[in-house]
Amino acid sequence: METAAFSRFLGGIQILPPSGGHAAAPESAVDQNLKEMGLPNTFEDLSSEMEVDAFRRLFPLRYFERHLAESIRPDGRPLGKARETSIFLGAVSTANGSALVKIGSTTMLAAIKMEVMSPSLESPDEGCLAVDFFMPPICSPIVRPGRPAEASPVVSKQLSDTISSSKVIDLKELSLVSGKAAWMTYLDIYCLDADGSLFDAALLSAVAALSHLQIPAVAMNDDGKIVLVSDEDGQKRAQEPVNKEKRKLTLRSIPFSLTCILHKNYILADPTAEEESIVETHLTIVLDTSGQLISLYKPGGQVLAYTSAIQDCVALTRQRVKELKSLLDKENSAMEV
Repeated sequence: METAAFSRFLGGIQILPPSGGHAAAPESAVDQNLKEMGLPNTFEDLSSEMEVDAFRRLFPLRYFERHLAESIRPDGRPLGKARETSIFLGAVSTANGSALVKIGSTTMLAAIKMEVMSPSLESPDEGCLAVDFFMPPICSPIVRPGRPAEASPVVSKQLSDTISSSKVIDLKELSLVSGKAAWMTYLDIYCLDADGSLFDAALLSAVAALSHLQIPAVAMNDDGKIVLVSDEDGQKRAQEPVNKEKRKLTLRSIPFSLTCILHKNYILADPTAEEESIVETHLTIVLDTSGQLISLYKPGGQVLAYTSAIQDCVALTRQRVKELKSLLDKENSAMEV
C-alpha cells in the first residue's frame, strides 16, 4: 500500500493522522522558529526528496505518467525537445579524423584510421569503409566485462546501413590507383556513457568524424608501392605524387537521426536510458540534410506506429536535423580558423 508521501505526490490526497486516531505531534520550537524566519526545514526537504526518489524506483511507470500528464519530462524537458548537444572535433590526435559527441549524458567517441589496400576486382575504382560500434563496461552498469553488449551489433548494423544507403561519401574518393591501390577506412565508435538514444549519438559522432577526416598524402616509391608521405618528404612527393597533399572528403547528403518513444498518445523525442527502460516502443527516423527519408526503424513494442504518429516524428526529426547541421557547420568553421 502506498504511503502518505506517495499519495501527496500523486495529487493531493489528504494526509490522515497516524493509526489509532491520535493527532500528529505539534511542531517543535525549532520548526516554528524556522517557519517564522522564512527558512526551509532542511530535514523535511531531504525527507521529501528521499520519498520521491523511492516512489520513482518502486513505481517508475506511474512516476513517468505523472509527468506526462503535465506535458513535461522527469528531467524538465518538453516532450518533443532533445537534450543539450555538443560536438568536439579532433578529439584523438593520432587519428586521421575524430569527434567527441555528447547528447545529454550520452557520450560517443569516433575515430578514423586509414590504410592502403588492394581494391576488390568487383570495384577496382573504390575504397572501403568499415564501421564498428563498441560498448565497453565503463559506459553502463548493465554492460558486464567479458560479455559483449546486446546493443553493439545492432547499432553497428544500423550505422553501416545508414551510411551506405545515404551515400554520404563516394567510395570512389577513396581510390588511389585504379585496380591497384585504395584506402581502407576504419571508423570505430566507442560509447563512453550510455544514457539513451545510442544510435542518434553514434551516427552524429560518425558524421562529425567523417567531416573532420583528412585523407593522408601518399606517393609511389621505387618499388611501385604506395607509401605515406610525411610533411618532411617533399622531394619524394614531387617525384611520384598520388595524393599531393592532405585533403578532406566531400560529404554529400549527410544523415542525422532522432529516436522517439511512443507511449499511449504521447511522443517523446531523444529518450534517456531511464525512459527507454520504461517504454518499450521506440521509433528512429533518419533524414538527410535535404529532408529526404533515409530509413525508419521500429524494433517492435506495444504501441502501433500510426501514420499520424510517424508524421509527427518526421516533423520533429526535420527540426532536429536543422539543429545538428547548424552545430556541425559551426564546429567545422571553427576548425578552419
